[in-house]
Amino acid sequence: IHKPTMPAPHIPQILLLLTALYTVLACQRPHDDTLPWNSLQLLHTMAPNSTCQHQQPPFFPNALQLNNHLQQAKHAVLTILHNLLHTFSSNRIPEQWDNTARHKLLNSLQHYIEHLQQCLPAHGTPFNRHGPHNLMLSINKYFRRIHDFLRVHNHSACAWDHVRLEARLCFQHVDVLFQQMK
Repeated sequence: IHKPTMPAPHIPQILLLLTALYTVLACQRPHDDTLPWNSLQLLHTMAPNSTCQHQQPPFFPNALQLNNHLQQAKHAVLTILHNLLHTFSSNRIPEQWDNTARHKLLNSLQHYIEHLQQCLPAHGTPFNRHGPHNLMLSINKYFRRIHDFLRVHNHSACAWDHVRLEARLCFQHVDVLFQQMK
């Protein structure tokens, strides 16, 4: 019995095509759109018994709420997640926080960042004056304000608790961006 076989030279091209197709389909929607809500749970677990009275209004800028371009939304999510990873990787986190929950949060952020980086063009997109570049600057400025706030308040437990509440707003915004990516 003679089995028909595909010529061997075509197998690498087919595998390459399948890999490219998988990547395109995986990047059409968020890899794990439960990330924001799981992260909210982890933020709560990190410091469930806060006794801080927050006088400071949230820093989260209203300008970041508007975003209806898919690539811009992906860049915004990536920038926010990078900044959250950097912020919560600090060695100045309050000792009373649950370190296991924090590490789970950091691992989740890193995992999603890696996935999202695969979905964005290697060299980024050309930024115009009012587009993604301006948005990324706004996001980075927002996180600079958070880091300044921590520094001014000597990285106190209550300052960190305020930052944890800011992170909640960030994850809620990421969820909105995920909805736009669908």
